[in-house]
Amino acid sequence: MPYQNVSFDPSRLDHIRAWMDRYVEQRKYAGSSFLLRQSGSEAFYHASGLRNREVNLPFQRDTLVRIYSMTKPITSVALMILAERGLFHLDAPLSDFLPEFKEMRALVAGAETLEQTEDAPSPSLHQMMTHTSGFSYPFNPGILPQAMDEQDLMFKPDQGLLEDRVRDLARFPLAFQPGARWEYSVGTDVLGRVIEVVSGQTLDQFFQQHVFEPLDMRETGFSVPPGAGDRFASLYTPLAGDAMALNSADQGGDSLRLVDSYDGSPFNSTTTLSGGGGLISTLDDYAKFADMLRNRGAGNGHRVIGPKTVEFMMRNHLPGDIASMGPKSFAEQPMEGMGFGLAGSVVLNPGRVRVPGSIGDFSWGGMASTYFWIDWQIDLTAVFFTQLSPSSSYPSRAELKALVHAAMIE
Repeated sequence: MPYQNVSFDPSRLDHIRAWMDRYVEQRKYAGSSFLLRQSGSEAFYHASGLRNREVNLPFQRDTLVRIYSMTKPITSVALMILAERGLFHLDAPLSDFLPEFKEMRALVAGAETLEQTEDAPSPSLHQMMTHTSGFSYPFNPGILPQAMDEQDLMFKPDQGLLEDRVRDLARFPLAFQPGARWEYSVGTDVLGRVIEVVSGQTLDQFFQQHVFEPLDMRETGFSVPPGAGDRFASLYTPLAGDAMALNSADQGGDSLRLVDSYDGSPFNSTTTLSGGGGLISTLDDYAKFADMLRNRGAGNGHRVIGPKTVEFMMRNHLPGDIASMGPKSFAEQPMEGMGFGLAGSVVLNPGRVRVPGSIGDFSWGGMASTYFWIDWQIDLTAVFFTQLSPSSSYPSRAELKALVHAAMIE
């Protein structure tokens, strides 16, 4: 049931400001920004710390960041724009669009080598969108992720044409039979290639024409915009090794070790259009996209996608919560009490999630600790930006959501 007459206590919102400043003071994050909007109007904004410690530049409203997996909801919306045209059904097999995935194999249970496989059907588009396809990520545990890691099959910004990387992926077996369980994966990257095949446009062209231009998202794209200069934030990690090594306990002596400088980043000249994690954006730009979802498909005077389609995407598409699907992988959100839609996670039971929230809250995050959520019950959009990888380093998302709910009064 929707809350009535919810507003925010300014003194309690100040706790968010103090929390963000404390993360900077404790050298957890170099800097961050947070935007809270209710019914399309700004309710709170704060920025703290630095976007680039190397040159002592502040984290600001127009700071550009790597949103990584917060790209996935945009790719999912793009795919559904095509589905709304009747060009395919979500149960269509991937091989209908990409023939290289026609004769699939999947690892047998308990496989110890990549050769221990069995026949498998080509995953459906729906399984790709819900991370039940059998694909994986190099940072997950298991022999398939290890093999992907050895081939550096991560769809990084400097790894060439998307078409070529997808063909590389097709040479590997699936980690499990499609539909058998939930595992976070590069499936959304493959869907980016499906969008290219169906639309006849490159992924960046399709995003620009059908999402970014209608919503006036002028600073969102796969490369740092021309003239942006030092507004692009640097990326840091508390790990001594790979900043994407989610299962590593290899802590470094520096909690803010530089891993990708703003002035030498591959994102300055991207070659790989990663629908799973390749976009750069600003706080206000991404808030326009999130507000479009909150407003059920409309924004900036344009209808990007139908309201019933958005409602369909933001329902739970799993039999139960993510935890019930036997996941062995990393996820950007909790798994207990949390379902998964066609673009992100859906709160089924806030008590099981152990974070204050509303049933139906929709959210997702990115590897550099970025995060957004939408609450239809109180007409709220929240977007948090920082640049620290991996996102599992600190419980900032749960803490921030608790702070926002603590500031609500009726």
